[in-house]
Amino acid sequence: MKTIAITGYKPHELGVFSKSHPAVFYIKKLIEKELKVLLDEGLEWVVISGQLGVELWAAEAVIELRLEYPQLNLAVLTPFLNQEEKWKEANKEQYERVLMEADFVDSITKRPYENPKQFIMKNHFFIQKTDGLLLIYDEEKPGSPKFMLETARKMKSANEYTIKAFTFYDLQNIVEDLQDEE
Repeated sequence: MKTIAITGYKPHELGVFSKSHPAVFYIKKLIEKELKVLLDEGLEWVVISGQLGVELWAAEAVIELRLEYPQLNLAVLTPFLNQEEKWKEANKEQYERVLMEADFVDSITKRPYENPKQFIMKNHFFIQKTDGLLLIYDEEKPGSPKFMLETARKMKSANEYTIKAFTFYDLQNIVEDLQDEE
């Protein structure tokens, strides 16, 4: 896989309301661990839509990994223009930092928000333009990532497309692994 999309829960879907919440650290570590495996297999690009939560945390993990893997690129392809317009200031700052570090930034529809179809278009675009999807999502706890997963599953049935979903069980394992290392 040369290009992967990463998505997952938004902070409120996880009950995470602070950047210092321990879950953020462990989610980033899980993503970092998986990205290292993919980098050894030829990964070049990580693509996100820039949504709060797992996507921005993944972007931060990519930015940190670049110190060791300078060939790793980050693309932020938003579903529409000015998606951060109504976000809290701290979230806007995090988003702006990620955009400044990204190798490519663009908007898929090139218009401000109009309707939910822009999210559907974004999901289709991501699945068509990437080789695989990495997501933090547990089907026992439904949330916003289910729409991207459904789109990816449809694509997978027609083409070769890799889906790597990490559940709360996987997160628990990374917590335990890291605690064992200490």
